[in-house]
Amino acid sequence: MSATIYHWALHPWAIYAVLALGLAIFSFNKGLPLTMRSVFYPLLGERVWGWPGHVIDILAVVATLFGLATSLGLGASQASAGLNYLFGLPTGTTTEVVLVIGITAIATLSVLAGLDAGVKRLSEINMVLAAALLLFVIVVGPTLAIVTGFFANLAAYLENLPALSNPIGRDDANFSQGWTAFYWAWWISWSPFVGMFIARVSRGRTVREFIISVLLVPSAACVLWMTAFGGTAISQLVNDGYQAVAEAALPLQLFIMLDALPLSAITSFIGIILVVVFFITSSDSGSLVIDTISAGGKVNSPKPQRVFWCTFEGLVAIALILGGGLIALQAMAVSTGFPFTIVLLISCVALIKGLLSEPRAV
Repeated sequence: MSATIYHWALHPWAIYAVLALGLAIFSFNKGLPLTMRSVFYPLLGERVWGWPGHVIDILAVVATLFGLATSLGLGASQASAGLNYLFGLPTGTTTEVVLVIGITAIATLSVLAGLDAGVKRLSEINMVLAAALLLFVIVVGPTLAIVTGFFANLAAYLENLPALSNPIGRDDANFSQGWTAFYWAWWISWSPFVGMFIARVSRGRTVREFIISVLLVPSAACVLWMTAFGGTAISQLVNDGYQAVAEAALPLQLFIMLDALPLSAITSFIGIILVVVFFITSSDSGSLVIDTISAGGKVNSPKPQRVFWCTFEGLVAIALILGGGLIALQAMAVSTGFPFTIVLLISCVALIKGLLSEPRAV
């Protein structure tokens, strides 16, 4: 649980916060376009409108595109496993490709409908379903273990954080290199997309309010989600001797865990819907962000351009699925996340310079 929280709580949200705060400061306070190159204005000056700025925006587009394609491929794998488990549909690359095509088609319609009519409505449906499933697991699962586990897991995370953060002298090199490195690259590749969305909804907030909202609240929500679902699976194994989850393939584990709870057919179906809708909203909102960056910060770009990026994401995901499945998806996330890591580190310096230039209350 410590490693899970390490991968999903403060660290990824800190990555998002750096870019989101930079975009918000330089767009809303400095009057620059809402695009990645604007964050680097304190370091590059007017050169952000030349080739250095083009390179930054291109890296942001590539990182976001392949980060979303990776997520789309992983989501198709889990949805395919769930459909096979519930309805006996065949698994494999054909089913996953069909799912990606379906997700991309719906995402394209959502993009054409616009931010309020499409993306917002689907996101609200997803949040309601996710909250309902979480509450169900807490109520019918090992409620006391989940409630106490929330605080115990936080304590374990803080206790094990130095060891988890240190690559030296570890015996789990396969895990740290295979998963921790992958997660960091994955989060970094998502950072232009999530950062821009956070920036757009943060106008009018103070930096303190921004940090609390972006770092602490989502991290606490992730810890609760992981504790509820992961803690339930661990309780089933340790206390009930239910070993099916531990022995199941990775994409199936959620559905096997729900199978030991009441109304498993309904909750598993909701789980499939959640996976699919989550990746629809990721695809359509990600397409809008890529579109904004490629259009130089213009929020309302031509619809054919939005359709192009949404379709291209799906095609990349299909290519990765056909080219090697999970290994190809992970490799692509790491390959595109690494170059943008350099951009992210430099943006920290630019953000500090931008904050220091802000007028202060006397």
